[in-house]
Amino acid sequence: MANDPLFYVVAIACLIVLGILMFGIGSFAKGGDFNRKHANRIMRYRVAAQFVAVILIVGFVYIRQKFGGQ
Repeated sequence: MANDPLFYVVAIACLIVLGILMFGIGSFAKGGDFNRKHANRIMRYRVAAQFVAVILIVGFVYIRQKFGGQ
């Protein structure tokens, strides 16, 4: 599995989602003007990144089941 390049793409996508999530939580916890201005935009970025990550995960599972690969 670790030899598959798509696995690394999926892992990177998940890490990007985690990074956006942590940034959003940090800005929410800090509050202030930045959070008021950018909270919804950060949430939209997270949702979009999660969508891409889920599509990549489903594609990875589909390709691994359809074409095998040990």
